[in-house]
Amino acid sequence: MRYELLTKKLVTPPGFQVPERLQYEHLEARALTRADLADDVRGINDSLDLIIRTRGGGWPTEPVTEAVDFVDLVWHECEFRDRYSYSYAVYDNGGTYVGCCYLYPLGRRTELSEELLDFDVDVSWWVTPRAYERGDYDNLYAALRHWLAREFTFWRPYYSNREIPRAG
Repeated sequence: MRYELLTKKLVTPPGFQVPERLQYEHLEARALTRADLADDVRGINDSLDLIIRTRGGGWPTEPVTEAVDFVDLVWHECEFRDRYSYSYAVYDNGGTYVGCCYLYPLGRRTELSEELLDFDVDVSWWVTPRAYERGDYDNLYAALRHWLAREFTFWRPYYSNREIPRAG
């Protein structure tokens, strides 16, 4: 069967409140919104090579402008509201922007295949070079594993980043 044009919808139980804020150790993730515009533009543009190396995929292809990123952030807000995908801006406990993480339906970022049908969410993330040097790439992976186990109803996450830290 051909799956390349299909996505597998994220399913949450009726009445389930998707968390808008998540805390794990020194990291706080909050639903990605227009309020994150300046931090997001700066973070993406400072991290282009690192995002491509660690997250992979087809984005970003070039530096982003505020106008382009504003549209992207509104899109993320709408998808969060409509329960289609969940994107978070991540900050440390000092308020410094760390990066972003994404919970997408399978087939959106990673082409859907028969092997991926058993998974229920596509998880990816990126961090700024400064956060990477501090170890926050691995810390955010640990946070995602924690949040998915305790805060969400997804049981079979697929971590689609090119670089996956060792769990531990």
